[in-house]
Amino acid sequence: MTRRLWLRGAAASVALAQLPLLRAQEAPPRLVSLSGGMTEVVYRLGVENLLVGTDTTSTYPAAALRTPKVGYMRQLSAEGVLALRPTALLGTNEAGPARVLDQLKSAGLALHLVQADHSFEELRAKVRAVAQATGRIDAGKALDAELQQRWQASLQRVAQAAQQRRAQNRPEPKVLFVMVHGSRPQGAGTDTAAHAMLSLAGVRNVLAGGRGYQALTAEAVAQAAPDIVLTTQDSVQASGGVERFWQHPGLAFTPAARQQRLIAMDAMALLGFGPRLPETLDELRQALA
Repeated sequence: MTRRLWLRGAAASVALAQLPLLRAQEAPPRLVSLSGGMTEVVYRLGVENLLVGTDTTSTYPAAALRTPKVGYMRQLSAEGVLALRPTALLGTNEAGPARVLDQLKSAGLALHLVQADHSFEELRAKVRAVAQATGRIDAGKALDAELQQRWQASLQRVAQAAQQRRAQNRPEPKVLFVMVHGSRPQGAGTDTAAHAMLSLAGVRNVLAGGRGYQALTAEAVAQAAPDIVLTTQDSVQASGGVERFWQHPGLAFTPAARQQRLIAMDAMALLGFGPRLPETLDELRQALA
């Protein structure tokens, strides 16, 4: 009962906070971003002053780390979000749980959620959502045009690299993506941001036969026999360094380990599908060469 009363009171507070906006259309929105990629768009459009909170995936730019945090985007609580008195939420359909989103919507918050399909179109949708939520429509269109130009250039360089590889009769690299949270490493199958990035870079994901993130076993890694291992800088740090990273089950016996072919990238740049996407694809392509 106490929690229900608190939520009801919070909803009333949000409604009251919105009255000036409804009356005069002058009060700026109070935004909570539930997506690291979306947060980066907010900063690129220069409207970070409207952010009153972000989720824990919002780690770039550095200033985003200093914003009040509402927890991980998939494990939100209505109380934690409403305590910041936002008027709108920015994020993707990965945010949740669903019951919490329903509570926030019932509290009067506008939800600007885009489909997370791990594509360039997802990034464009994020730009449109932030532009709409902040009234920066022209700035959003300008950023969208800039991103499209940079993206086409990046894709062209990927295509040229693939053409050169075929001309030199070199095989397509086999890549294993490994993420380490805690002590159990996971590999990325299809329907993941990591798989999407490997596909965009024109290389083969050795775990494409499975779906989603899956626990890695020594047998599975040995059978996959990757030429290159792709991971995040956070995963290397969580493992205790590069040397310890190679000690995860099966990795030491792969062609990648024998050649010391390990690529460690910024997690949100690689997986967040934010405005750094074109440069990140270029960086990945160069590292895979």
